[in-house]
Amino acid sequence: MIMNKAWSELNKTMQTQIKKKDTYKAGIDTLFDLRKQLMETLISFKEELSRGDFDAIPFINADGYHSKTIAYSIWHIFRIEDIVAHTLVSETEQVFFWGNYQDRINSPIITTGNELVKEQIEDFSKRLNLKELYSYIFEVKDSTEKIINSLSYDELKKKISEERKEYLKSLKVVSDDKNAIWLIDYWCGKDIRGLIQMPFSRHWIMHIEASLRIKNRIHS
Repeated sequence: MIMNKAWSELNKTMQTQIKKKDTYKAGIDTLFDLRKQLMETLISFKEELSRGDFDAIPFINADGYHSKTIAYSIWHIFRIEDIVAHTLVSETEQVFFWGNYQDRINSPIITTGNELVKEQIEDFSKRLNLKELYSYIFEVKDSTEKIINSLSYDELKKKISEERKEYLKSLKVVSDDKNAIWLIDYWCGKDIRGLIQMPFSRHWIMHIEASLRIKNRIHS
């Protein structure tokens, strides 16, 4: 999959900047600029696409990020961000829970959705209240950025504690399914810098590019 060149460049720049103490703050600015551009793409979907477009799964038999729906991709990016930013980084309650978003979005699940496949993804997408899903993603984005802004350079080296990992498991926000359960070890094996580099940036790019691919296929 070809990464959008501008996004890819910003991502690379950010990764370099956050490695050094004297450019760390600039790196956070670069990260927020990248996220702003990516969010603008998601907002353009809301303005341009029909409800059916959000639920369409034109690459149902493919492997890869584009084998999902746009609605699912949005849910998935921000459930992961919410879980990582709150439960693992700031050790606070997820936006999803304090904002009562399961009811508001009308979601049958509280997880990241990694366990869903093919028709399950399509059925799941059709149930979601998109207006509330967008409220959720705006709130998660803002909340994460407050958390990131509050981190000092030295805190980036912090690893996720064993207690926190066990607490994450207890929340049942990651399915026990083999397509999902690996996420816990993956996140908890990284330091805070590593989490900034994946769930909060690169992960967005991959799923938003896949969503653009879905959009282009539907409208071709």
